[in-house]
Amino acid sequence: MTNGADPSYAVVIPTLGRPSLSVTLAALAGARGPAPKRVVLVDDRPPTDRGPLDVEIPPSLRDRVSVVESGGSGPAAARNTGWRSVGQEWIAFLDDDTVPGPSWPADLAADLAACGRQTGGSQGTIVVPLPTDRRPTDWERSTAGLERSLWITADMAYRRVALEQVGGFDERFRRAFREDADLALRVVDAGWHLSQGARTTLHPVRPADRWVSLRQQAGNADDVLMNRLHGRRWWHRAGAARGRLPLHLAITGCAAGAAVAALARRPRACLVLTGLWLAGTGEFALARIAPGPRIAEEVTTMLLTSAAIPPAAGYHWAAGILRHRREAPWRPVPDGAHRSAHPTDGGRAVPAHH
Repeated sequence: MTNGADPSYAVVIPTLGRPSLSVTLAALAGARGPAPKRVVLVDDRPPTDRGPLDVEIPPSLRDRVSVVESGGSGPAAARNTGWRSVGQEWIAFLDDDTVPGPSWPADLAADLAACGRQTGGSQGTIVVPLPTDRRPTDWERSTAGLERSLWITADMAYRRVALEQVGGFDERFRRAFREDADLALRVVDAGWHLSQGARTTLHPVRPADRWVSLRQQAGNADDVLMNRLHGRRWWHRAGAARGRLPLHLAITGCAAGAAVAALARRPRACLVLTGLWLAGTGEFALARIAPGPRIAEEVTTMLLTSAAIPPAAGYHWAAGILRHRREAPWRPVPDGAHRSAHPTDGGRAVPAHH
């Protein structure tokens, strides 16, 4: 990194100990521009899984890196733990599977310098590299959607005073989903502007198993929480895709109705409802198969998960309605009441592997 203008910013990276964290730090260390004052790695592994954080820290960052623990409470709580442990004017959030561009610090400094006094946050541009020798899979296309997402914390810088005013991230969002949109909407509602910066960060597609799209359906419960907190227009305000929940509920209803009709010995109704379930499931599967590589493994995955996703989505949606039926707005945490952050080795360098 170069030693020129040195804006007052810190970088906060929540992590579950992925090997990609070392790649993120190496890219940050090798990029051109003013180095961050601090780099905070927030270890969000559950205490039962915790050992030394296996990360390679570049020599140029060793006097700036600290590790804090957040107790395995999710990325929202981890980011709160991170930004509250530093005192810089700006907090730049990165994910532990991102790769900052070759001039990221310089571009970030320019982005922050261009922010007006009422600008509370600056978003980086996310680029998801996709295969060039074949069509992308369903999971790859899903990850590529990050390129069009607003205010995602894969690369998002916030002014400290804006974070303090709204109380930081809402820690009721326990997954890496919607916690960024929720924060952005609250910052805007508090009177701040959010800007699009010129810096670029790569977000490679993480390896995933066959059932990753099924696990993603847990996000339907977070959408219920967003409805409770921001009203049903939040989708438009946050530029979020509405998804297929109504169709998933209809498909699941047909399957359940067919089972009830079978038990009631109503063969005609059972046949009609089964046909509707098959048609809905088939349409969903074809919509996911058509744009993909259409290889045997991908087609098999799409068929299996397309049958399982509608009931899973309905289950998480219903669970969210029950869980979040009395939610109140997120309240700022009083001074001194937030989770204690204990930097490893006095809040400075952590041991690095050589």
